[in-house]
Amino acid sequence: MTTPDNARTSQGGLTVDFEDNRLLGALFGDHDSNLARVEQELGVSLTSRGNRLIIGGDSASCERARSILQALYQRVERGEPVGRREVDDAIRLGQDGTAAEGVLIQTRKRAIKPRSPNQIHYARNLMEKELVFGIGPAGTGKTYLAVAAAVNMMLTHQVDRIVLSRPAVEAGERLGFLPGDMRDKVDPYLRPLYDALYDMLPAEQVAKKLETGEIEVAPLAFMRGRTLANAYVILDEAQNTTTVQMKMLLTRLGENSRMAITGDLSQVDLPRGTKSGLREAMEVLRDVEGIAFTWFDAKDVVRHPLVTRIVRAYAGHEQSELFDDGRRTEK
Repeated sequence: MTTPDNARTSQGGLTVDFEDNRLLGALFGDHDSNLARVEQELGVSLTSRGNRLIIGGDSASCERARSILQALYQRVERGEPVGRREVDDAIRLGQDGTAAEGVLIQTRKRAIKPRSPNQIHYARNLMEKELVFGIGPAGTGKTYLAVAAAVNMMLTHQVDRIVLSRPAVEAGERLGFLPGDMRDKVDPYLRPLYDALYDMLPAEQVAKKLETGEIEVAPLAFMRGRTLANAYVILDEAQNTTTVQMKMLLTRLGENSRMAITGDLSQVDLPRGTKSGLREAMEVLRDVEGIAFTWFDAKDVVRHPLVTRIVRAYAGHEQSELFDDGRRTEK
């Protein structure tokens, strides 16, 4: 594998020479769209002349752009696609791009690679720690990566089964008001977990493993009184647990089991005045040996770029409301 064979400093930026001119069309994108994306996100200017790329801007941004373009060039050399998603991932990873190379979660249908520095940290925790918390906004891959780790461990016989759960609440577990049998009642709440499974295993395997109990998808209320041994347990939407429910689930962990807890504290649906079990667990367990926490934020969002801007806007709004409330209290 080769890399841009020459990167030298010029006044106000860097000049980078690429070895194979034929690969630059794929690297630059249609109408140089990939270069335009790098320019927009990093505040640099990119000018191509043959196999040479001139990067203009401050030294730190130029060096970051060079590193990102080098990583993308290596993708093209391997015959892998480079489009908007790959460019955004490379920008998000930045200098951590090389660290991501050693983190790959293999499932039956695809190999899943972390797409941000926090995802790298989280994926390593999922594969190495017995109890992992992933906390942050929607779209950061918390649940998806946890399901991937669980599927990988089941396929490699490190665990015998997967247990996927979430609190079936909008504002309290009122399943009886929904039509149909119990599966009809809980499936709408658990659909994101099914979606992740079908993305990693063939549909017929998912159906078979659900039938045999190798994969179990159930609301949190069904976990009481059980001991979950030889299993990878995932609790999704953990911000909607009460403190009693969270303690109940955590104490279900049995021999040779792993557990991942995911949640977003900005989307608590519990009745007003009820403390989130996830928030309390963060306070109580933060110094307990063997438990790992990963905190995600807006820059880890890997959905549509607009989702990142929405998350940031809401975070800013909530912060300003807290500030205003504080000023009113002082008065």
